[in-house]
Amino acid sequence: MRVEQPDPASAASQNNHPLPVAIVGGGPAGMALALALRIHGADAEIFEARDRAAVRRDPRVLALSDGARQILDWLGVWAGLPATPIETIHISQRGGFGRTLLRASELEARALGWVLPASDLIAALDSAVSAAGIAYRENTKVGAGDTAHFKLTAFAEGAVDPAAGTMRDYGQHAVLCSVSVAAPHQNVAWERFTSEGPVALLPMAGGHYGAICGVASGDAARVLALDDAAYAGYFQHRFGWRAGRVLRAGARSGYPIARRVAERVTAPRCVVMGNAAQTLHPIGAQGFNLGLRDALSLAEVLAGDDPGAPALLSQYAERRREDRERTLAFSDGLARATANPSFPMHVLRSLGLLALGHVPGLADPLVSGAMGFRGRVPALSRGRA
Repeated sequence: MRVEQPDPASAASQNNHPLPVAIVGGGPAGMALALALRIHGADAEIFEARDRAAVRRDPRVLALSDGARQILDWLGVWAGLPATPIETIHISQRGGFGRTLLRASELEARALGWVLPASDLIAALDSAVSAAGIAYRENTKVGAGDTAHFKLTAFAEGAVDPAAGTMRDYGQHAVLCSVSVAAPHQNVAWERFTSEGPVALLPMAGGHYGAICGVASGDAARVLALDDAAYAGYFQHRFGWRAGRVLRAGARSGYPIARRVAERVTAPRCVVMGNAAQTLHPIGAQGFNLGLRDALSLAEVLAGDDPGAPALLSQYAERRREDRERTLAFSDGLARATANPSFPMHVLRSLGLLALGHVPGLADPLVSGAMGFRGRVPALSRGRA
């Protein structure tokens, strides 16, 4: 069946004046931006190249910071989501002698983070967008030549344009699935560093885990081709037995891991945010949380009759600078440090984990940043309206 693609200019020209904001990308970051703009009194339309139902079929498991939870609660989509709180994070290194335990109770925090399927969050955002009457134009591509029809075009999804940014290939693929383990998860998230790449278990509703396994790119095809029983054994070998015996593994999906960063986040009447501005290594679960803070910051800045005014875009870029730079540096530094196979680095990682777990206050900046409080961030992510 042939799907007719609406002309992106038609909506803007219906009343013979440009549409205030066009959001390119109908994924979670784009929909969050549209809802935030509506709350701030600004109108926007969403343009998504894919089928709307395909957007909902996102296989990822998201680890949300508590700052992200507060943002989603303000957007009106948090209540009812099957989110599992992370009460403890256990960080270790295979073959090493150190480990770190981070506990929400010791930091007087409600939770260190929250875990839920991306598909459930997207469904909740999609329902809220529909209820708010925000136009969502699926199967519609918006290119560079279409931006003149809008006062502001916000690119919220899609890979960073290689010609407009930098790229680092980590030589790994991320393999995603759910796993069932014999022992109850007790709201513990596990991060384990191995020579082949990081392995993580994220506690989920129903008692199982969302599993993320970093695999060398050259071995990714073989690992993805394993049957369920063989992959369960492979994951057990990679992760170890700290969390218990792996009983079964669900369907797998995978993607190459690379760092892509746009050098500039604004251009005349254009802004890039979320995955369109940066894609990060999944270690530390910083990517979507950073994109959500992008969306809220942009919504806080845009005001008045001209959301594409140069002064507003400059204000947005400056407001996001510190949080973005520090998060990118943290993610990249952690990915490179944990991937270094040399014996001295192996020993240093063990000593670092040992120190983080035993020196009072040493882990506080790390936890604060992971919870979404790195630099200047939207007021809502700190619980302030």
